[in-house]
Amino acid sequence: MTSVAPASDFVPADLDATKWENLQPLYEQLLNRELHCENCLQRLLLDRSELDATVSEAMANLYIAMTCHTEDESAQQAYLDFVEHVEPKLKPVAFQLDRRIVESPHAAKLDPARYEVLLRDLQVNVELFREENVPLQTEESKLGQQYDQICGAMTVEFRGEEKTMPQMALYLEENDRPTREEAWRAMADRRLADRERIEDIFDSLIKLRHEIARNAGFENYRDYAFRAMHRFDYTPADCQAFHQAIEKVCVPVHHELNRQRAETLGVDTLRPWDLAVDPKGRDPLRPFENSEELVEGTSKLFHRMDEELGGLFDRLRGGDCLDLETRKGKAPGGYQYQRDRSRKPFIFMNAAGLHRDLETMVHEAGHAFHSMFSEHEPLLHYREAPIEFAEVASMSMELIAFPYLDAFYKEDDTARAKRTQLEQLSMILPWIATIDAFQHWIYTNPGHSRDEREQYWVDLMSRFGADVSWDGLEPYRAALWQKQGHLFDVPFYYIEYGIAQLGALQLWRQARRDERAALQNYKKAMTLGGSRPLPELFETAELRFDFSTDMMSTLMDEVRSELAALPQ
Repeated sequence: MTSVAPASDFVPADLDATKWENLQPLYEQLLNRELHCENCLQRLLLDRSELDATVSEAMANLYIAMTCHTEDESAQQAYLDFVEHVEPKLKPVAFQLDRRIVESPHAAKLDPARYEVLLRDLQVNVELFREENVPLQTEESKLGQQYDQICGAMTVEFRGEEKTMPQMALYLEENDRPTREEAWRAMADRRLADRERIEDIFDSLIKLRHEIARNAGFENYRDYAFRAMHRFDYTPADCQAFHQAIEKVCVPVHHELNRQRAETLGVDTLRPWDLAVDPKGRDPLRPFENSEELVEGTSKLFHRMDEELGGLFDRLRGGDCLDLETRKGKAPGGYQYQRDRSRKPFIFMNAAGLHRDLETMVHEAGHAFHSMFSEHEPLLHYREAPIEFAEVASMSMELIAFPYLDAFYKEDDTARAKRTQLEQLSMILPWIATIDAFQHWIYTNPGHSRDEREQYWVDLMSRFGADVSWDGLEPYRAALWQKQGHLFDVPFYYIEYGIAQLGALQLWRQARRDERAALQNYKKAMTLGGSRPLPELFETAELRFDFSTDMMSTLMDEVRSELAALPQ
């Protein structure tokens, strides 16, 4: 693993940043430092960046340990100690530093081309900070941890064996329909067993978030969240227009694919357990048997795509950068977490041998590439890109990888894998609209009842969901939103996937015509990190920051064209 020398030697190399008593003197030095000119302010920015990166990495390591081992009480307590005793002290100090920077007379002398994004973002942070919100945000983090622990403990006793939820997903690809139904119901019943506990957590989160918003002077949490997430380039109204575009363009495509699936399967009506199986009765795609095969194949894939990308991926191999296989006591989902001081990415996932696991591996590797391409940036703030563009880094890799899937499959299965991913696009965009629209309603109607919440969710499922029958399954459908962790841990972080998907499709369209040029555009844009405004990041990759109906129609036509060229 290579390393990047820090731009500052202000922070001791062996600092234990999990303890506030170690951090406080350094932050006080920054707060008390005399600033005589713009050079002094720039040095303050660099020193603060290194200290913030050290703290960020300490929290990253605690979070990684907590999600990798949800049953480890010491790991859970260590993370909780940081959330309860360090974060609440960091937030007021961060506010004081933000305010000192933006109010400094020397800030106006800084090069706007270099510092405009940083100063803009810090100004918003200053506007939003409220001392009374610090304990509320601590409680919010603790509730998210409780949700993760509940989900991490979910296992199913299936045919005499204990299985994790990702392992159970294997049975949803079995050709025997009764087996699929049995597995689906077992998973749904297991989730339903914790429904009330999760509802309680979510009710508490809604109440907390509404109070946070009101304390900051906002009518509702949605409007607060848009400001806090630095969404300068689109509005809630734009999101609602995006939902309508998805309903108009993607939902009909999804339903047509559902009808084709039902016809091929020879069933009158699709049921929820019919959506993952191969409709022609072929054996499920199994790209790998264990994490070693997954890593080896992914390395081969990226080396064939581009030697530089292959080299970056190989930096993740060995050491402490990967935890890939599903197991009991592991939190659900997948993520890439950059450890900001050492610049070492970490990829977490729950691989069980599915094609979707391969997609996740390539996706999270794209995030890691983004982190590595921008690791030279001395300012931590600029090593973190806006989520709408960060997801372009990952989603585009899923699509550009198409010609190299033979690192895992023979020719016929390679075509099946491509078709599976492209068909999923018509499903994921409606799901994104469902989750985002759900959040808009939740937080602009904070006094709603559970029955009202359930009804709104069911209405959204009718508007955006697959063309399947839920007869007799109504309780499962009503609670389906509970499996989406973003609602609990990172509210309003989901529309970004939809915006980024359109960017990724544009980059894929470039690659279909000139792969070398597309990869150069990718690298050029990723190198910027978050140092430029969001539309400019898109422009650097020669993409349009455009999620209109026209753009969506154009890109879905490209998807249809590729599907038509692939064998069924």
